[in-house]
Amino acid sequence: MKKEVQVAGIISDTHGLLRPEAKAALAGVELIIHAGDVGRQAILDELRQIAPLVAVRGNVDGGTWAEALPLAEVVTVGGRLIYILHDLLQLGLDPAAAGFEAVIFGHSHRPEIAEKGGVLYLNPGSAGPRRFTLPVTLARLSASSQGLEAKIIELDI
Repeated sequence: MKKEVQVAGIISDTHGLLRPEAKAALAGVELIIHAGDVGRQAILDELRQIAPLVAVRGNVDGGTWAEALPLAEVVTVGGRLIYILHDLLQLGLDPAAAGFEAVIFGHSHRPEIAEKGGVLYLNPGSAGPRRFTLPVTLARLSASSQGLEAKIIELDI
């Protein structure tokens, strides 16, 4: 029987750059979720060396390697259903009605943790090249008996 994941590392918008600081921040997680704009296959390969990986395709992900990535994915953390996509504007369902407790997304490069209608919305921000004055971040998502808890981690670069 497969052990249920309790702690996931959430990363997005690497755009072909996987910083050593990001790899260090992901150490110890049981699952890595990449919310798109990976940039190149090597990023996925490196992340799989840290923990099992689930990734979705972002708008800049092209080529044969990226075609294998789904546009959306579903995982469970602590037995709770989580919906993953790259661009929140492409969300074509009501997460609460569909039974999801969280939606993970990227695209904007802006880290965000919000609760809407009983659903946790988490954007880990961008862990890749810095964009404008935005921080370089990723996130951790933990499950407990109280629910899901998200934390943004700013990388010291």
